[in-house]
Amino acid sequence: MKKIFLLLAFSAFAFLSAQTNDSVKTPKKLYVKANALFLPIGMLNAGIEHQLSEKWTLQEEIFISPWESFAGVPAQIYMGGIEARFYFNKAFKHFYLGANLHVAAFKMRKYNYWGDGDYQYGPEYPVYKLNDIYQSGFAIMGGATVGYQWQINENWNLDLFLGGGHSEGFYHGYVTSTGERYDVDYVDGANRSGEWIPYKGGLMISYRLR
Repeated sequence: MKKIFLLLAFSAFAFLSAQTNDSVKTPKKLYVKANALFLPIGMLNAGIEHQLSEKWTLQEEIFISPWESFAGVPAQIYMGGIEARFYFNKAFKHFYLGANLHVAAFKMRKYNYWGDGDYQYGPEYPVYKLNDIYQSGFAIMGGATVGYQWQINENWNLDLFLGGGHSEGFYHGYVTSTGERYDVDYVDGANRSGEWIPYKGGLMISYRLR
């Protein structure tokens, strides 16, 4: 999977080098944005999208979920990323495709550990309930985004999007009720998992700064 991340990184830098020298006849636009789906539940997903050329933009974004406990489960996620976007019409209008790289630190229960059943790390380990464990670590993600932007007026846009790709995670496992690790004797000191998952999406409200 290292080849995938290296290819994405090389493509992004090559693209940026080519597009930085590309000029547009009108002044380049800049939008600041926030995800309307997460704000009501106390999570922040915000970004800045820069115009590079007539059809290309670059977006830097963050996602912050500060919840030590959300519905009884740790839900702390701190993620940052960068995304290059190509618009089929012109920048900030209608359909686009994006390529992105993200890094994240997390303390949460991973999607494949949900349920009411039992969990045992290995034959000689204690048995825990799935709803009493969580994971804490970091992840590196690379993938693609598909989206659509509506122009409300000269200054306001709506950006509907969904993205995902490959995630490489490095983490320790903990028992919620006791705080102890359920994988404490793991030889390498940390678990590692790779999976294809969706990791971004929503409806951004965008405001033009220039």
